[in-house]
Amino acid sequence: MNSAVRTRAGVTMAGAALLVGGLTACGGADGGKGADAKAHDPVEAVKASYLKTVAAKFAKAELSTVEKDGKTSSQSGTKGWYPSGHDVVLKGGGEPDSRSIMMGDTVYTQLDKPLKGKTWMQMDLSKDGKPGVRLNEDPAEYLAMLLGQQKLTHVGAEKSDGVDAQHYKGSFTNADLLQADESTKAMEEKNRQYLRESVKHITAFEVDLWIGADGYPVRVDSSSTDDKGTSKTTAKFSDFGRAPAVQPPPADQVVTFDAVMKGVDADLEQVDKDLAQADKDLEEADKTLRDAGLPGLRR
Repeated sequence: MNSAVRTRAGVTMAGAALLVGGLTACGGADGGKGADAKAHDPVEAVKASYLKTVAAKFAKAELSTVEKDGKTSSQSGTKGWYPSGHDVVLKGGGEPDSRSIMMGDTVYTQLDKPLKGKTWMQMDLSKDGKPGVRLNEDPAEYLAMLLGQQKLTHVGAEKSDGVDAQHYKGSFTNADLLQADESTKAMEEKNRQYLRESVKHITAFEVDLWIGADGYPVRVDSSSTDDKGTSKTTAKFSDFGRAPAVQPPPADQVVTFDAVMKGVDADLEQVDKDLAQADKDLEEADKTLRDAGLPGLRR
């Protein structure tokens, strides 16, 4: 092979190598972007986080809410889910700080002052034998509202309170919320139906969600609107699966709401009796004075 042929052959081989290399590089770059996009696909990310969160059962929670009337309230403590539960200190809203424990439909409120020697009041939220319907503002619930939501978008990698996380964002209508998990089917059917009942009053819902590198939601900023107005909440979660389980207060320290109301009714009944007796005594005193020719007590 002469030098010209060798030169042309070398150039051809070099060009082919560059072309193959270029195509490989382009394929690798696109493949990387594709893999990254798939890894942070909102629907898949939320589903994976939901399933992991459900298994954890409990987490520490810090919530701050600007209520519809403009007042600010907060919760701090432990949240649980399936069944809904919490052990939190409630602050703000124009009320004294108080501790609340909820287990399913049973709520225990710590009293400022002992009542009949008891320090906790128990209330049943169920009605006519049916579970009470409400939002618990726990991490599993926030994720459940976003299951299968195609309107949720991936914003990008960010830090949330120093934690590496992926940021997702979306705005949803009532119809969107009622369709949550229709495509993913990650929830148990009873939980899906309960969620639908809990959100049917919401007309608009906006959310920013941060999912940490460990797959758990670390922060949720949300705005919820119904016919009474809009409330905004910032919720931060941590210690998934490590937070202590929610436990009821000691039974001997609990008085039921019904018993309290019966006591109040009894007290009011006694007040009525005392007032009636006082009125009778006043009437008799008035008669005595008038019989004596003195001015009476009544005019």
